[in-house]
Amino acid sequence: MEITAERARFNMIQQQIRPWDVLDDQVLEAMSEVRREAFVPDAYQGLAYADIEIPIGEGSCMLAPKVVGRMLQALAVQPGDRVLEIGTGTGYVAACLSRLGGKVVGLEIDATLADEARERLAGLGLESVEIRQGDALAGPVEGGPFDAIAVTGSMPTDASLRLLQGQLAPRGRLFCIVGTEPVMEASLLTRVGYRGFRREVLFETATLALKNAAEANVFEF
Repeated sequence: MEITAERARFNMIQQQIRPWDVLDDQVLEAMSEVRREAFVPDAYQGLAYADIEIPIGEGSCMLAPKVVGRMLQALAVQPGDRVLEIGTGTGYVAACLSRLGGKVVGLEIDATLADEARERLAGLGLESVEIRQGDALAGPVEGGPFDAIAVTGSMPTDASLRLLQGQLAPRGRLFCIVGTEPVMEASLLTRVGYRGFRREVLFETATLALKNAAEANVFEF
C-alpha cells in the first residue's frame, strides 16, 4: 500500500501540479513528503491523489492538489513565518505549511473537523501545528500579525477581506478565492506599507464557500 501511495504522490506531482506551473522546489518537496491519504476520509482513500476536490463531511471539502500547489507557491512561506490557515478541514494544507517551515495556526469552524485535524496531525508527529475551533470571519485571530494567511474556502464577496488583510504583517501575503459559481478568482494580496495592499489574480477556479462568509447580493429582474 505504501509503495502505491508513494507512486501516487509522484504521479500527482508530475501529472497535476507541475503542469499547473507549480515549479517551486520547496513546495514540490513538501507535497511529495506529506501523505495526503492520511487526511482523506476512509470512503475516499482511492481518490486521495486524484485531480478533484474530496468531500470530508460537514459541508466541507479538500481542495484539489493542483490548487493547493498554486496556493503554497504563491504564499512563499519561509521557515519561522507565522501562518494562519482558515478552513483547516482535516489538516492537509496545515501539514504542508508546517513542512515548509511555517508556525501554523489552523482555524476550523466545525468542532468535529477540528478534532479530526488534531488527531491526524498528531499521528504524523506534527503536534507543533496549533488547531483551534472557531470562526475566522468573526474578528481578528489571536497570534497575529501573520506573515501568510491561507483561506482554503471561497468567499462570495470581498466583504471579509478588510478584516483578513488587516491581520497581515508588513510584506505579508494572503491567498483567497472570491466569487460565486461558476467561476471564482484565486488571488494573492500582499501588504505593502502600513495601509497599502497589492492584489494579483492568479487563476480561475471554484470551490465551496466558507461557513458564515457574506453572501453575494442576487438581483432579480
